[in-house]
Amino acid sequence: MCYAIPAKVVEIRGDVGVVDFGNGVRREVILAMVDAKVGDYVLVHAGYAIRVLDGESALEMLRAIEEVIGLAGEERS
Repeated sequence: MCYAIPAKVVEIRGDVGVVDFGNGVRREVILAMVDAKVGDYVLVHAGYAIRVLDGESALEMLRAIEEVIGLAGEERS
């Protein structure tokens, strides 16, 4: 199963960017396939930004991911 996670671009150095996944989790990703700027949200898969998202869509996806994680935690209890 493959999945991609939204993240906010906080720094760009050439084709490499630093993105923030939230909760202090930052990673370098390749931005070569998208035209992203600092402050944009991108969809990240396997270390590559594959799409620029509008902020509303990105936040909606992040809320859905948090909800799924919360539900998975409840099942373990």
